[in-house]
Amino acid sequence: MLTAISPIDGRYADKTAALSNYFSEYALIRYRVLVEVQYFIALVRHPLPQLAGFPEEKITELIRISNQMSLEDAQRIKDIERITNHDVKAVEYFLKEKFDQLGLQRFKEFIHFGLTSQDINNTAIPLSLRHALEQVYYPALVSLRQELATLAESWAHIAMLARTHGQPASPTRLGKEFQVFVARITQQLELLQAVPHSAKFGGATGNFNAHFVAYPQVDWHQFAWDFLREDLGLQRSEPTTQIEHYDNLAAQCQGLMRINTILIDLCRDIWTYISMEYFKQKVVAGEIGSSAMPHKVNPIDFENAEGNLGLANAVFAHLAEKLPISRLQRDLTDSTVLRNLGVPFAHTLIAFQSIRKGLSKLLLNEAQLRQDLEDNWMVVAEGIQTVLRREAYPEPYEALKALTRGKAKVTAEDMQAFIESLDVAEAIKVELRGITPWGYTGG
Repeated sequence: MLTAISPIDGRYADKTAALSNYFSEYALIRYRVLVEVQYFIALVRHPLPQLAGFPEEKITELIRISNQMSLEDAQRIKDIERITNHDVKAVEYFLKEKFDQLGLQRFKEFIHFGLTSQDINNTAIPLSLRHALEQVYYPALVSLRQELATLAESWAHIAMLARTHGQPASPTRLGKEFQVFVARITQQLELLQAVPHSAKFGGATGNFNAHFVAYPQVDWHQFAWDFLREDLGLQRSEPTTQIEHYDNLAAQCQGLMRINTILIDLCRDIWTYISMEYFKQKVVAGEIGSSAMPHKVNPIDFENAEGNLGLANAVFAHLAEKLPISRLQRDLTDSTVLRNLGVPFAHTLIAFQSIRKGLSKLLLNEAQLRQDLEDNWMVVAEGIQTVLRREAYPEPYEALKALTRGKAKVTAEDMQAFIESLDVAEAIKVELRGITPWGYTGG
């Protein structure tokens, strides 16, 4: 949309469309309806005495209301909200209309029975988040990780000059450096998936006051545990105030941030490798790199990803810091903040797609990697002095330091001359001559 304020719904709308099923206003309404319907059915199944006569065949029709909820249904709820000025109460009134249409008038006061709005919101939102993670985020991240793993495997034996503090260091392998990111993503993904999806369900201030006064013989806390776990696949937070304390949601946001931070690190490394000409980039017909410099093929995909990951982390950070804080039994600051939960997911999803696009353009420039190694024979000094230590050669570190430290360049000839000058057996010299920048890459 050219008139959209946010690029999420404008420039990048096609990249974030999958998230609208979980984080849009329509999605929030649909999940609220689902929770209300499932709660009513749980009361019927219990059963409460007044619901013992509920017709079994109507259960399917109630489920259909939530499973097949249309945009027109959501609009009807918004129309009701304009009168009530309360979004969750509008859902309750909408369902009461549906009960009237189904001939279930005598049961409709058990819709939203004993609940406060946060019993619905703090159940609908973690449920939608769980579904978004499982159905959109995790598959997207796993696909990206697999692409990195494939590249790591294909480059497993490509020797590369390492750089620590920006300076030439002991050589490594390009594939191993990509495998580092695969491992980091895997570890943080496991931690993220281990965080429970927590929901609050306990009445106005978390004590089931209304429920116990109406039905004191019912163990409402156990009912809530069973309802959330068995019907919705969520874990109940207990005890709570009026709202979920959001500690696990904060942990999820922080886990998502850590994964994004790893990917920012990846983007910056690849950007640097491109600037060092370790990679060329495929030229796409018709694309322009610079409006002034025709030769340029810029690493824009990794730059785009870095920017979007940074935006995502800024919002995730605010969610993680703000949501666990609420004055006394509740204030309303969590409500408006939670409505932005989809925003960092959208920026993250845009970034994933940009990284994958950038990876698909990379062309390995082995000649440049080899030349960089050839120009930096000094990096084998570590290996040579370590072999000399093994042989009890006097002050080997100091000898190599004198040869290499601060030198603009140490050539193969310089290193070979140094080896020839050593007072060691010929067999040791043969061993030392075999240490080359492209062969000195460890295990």
